[in-house]
Amino acid sequence: MAVEVGDVAPDFELTDQHGTPVRLSDHRGEHNVVVVFYPLAFSGVCTGELGAIRDALPSLGEDARVLAVSVDSMFAQRAWADREGYAFPLLSDFWPHGEVARAYGVFDAERGVAVRGTFVIDREGVVRWKVVNALADARDIDEYRKALATL
Repeated sequence: MAVEVGDVAPDFELTDQHGTPVRLSDHRGEHNVVVVFYPLAFSGVCTGELGAIRDALPSLGEDARVLAVSVDSMFAQRAWADREGYAFPLLSDFWPHGEVARAYGVFDAERGVAVRGTFVIDREGVVRWKVVNALADARDIDEYRKALATL
């Protein structure tokens, strides 16, 4: 079942690239959150997309937080974050494999990875904007800015 605009975002807790647990609900009442699902670390389109997010962070708004999620292990996430200079959390949906991506309706069971789904969640935990692209189709960071500007 896919998460839709207007739904309360399913809460989750995943480990980031440093081994620190990160919970979506910890941002409730404090920050707008952009949850970005991506297929795999070190792949070309994912590197481009997360690089664009890294470079655009200041323009997303002071109260916006980015949580990037893939099925990669914490160790792969760390190596990739260090190589690319990603300062935002890269969360490991490794085990149970793809559980959070499934909860959001963006898991490709045939390939065992998340598709390119992005959810903008307001301070109250409600999904206010979303986009889901096929594996090969990069997302547009300007759309994130527009969605966050309306909150």
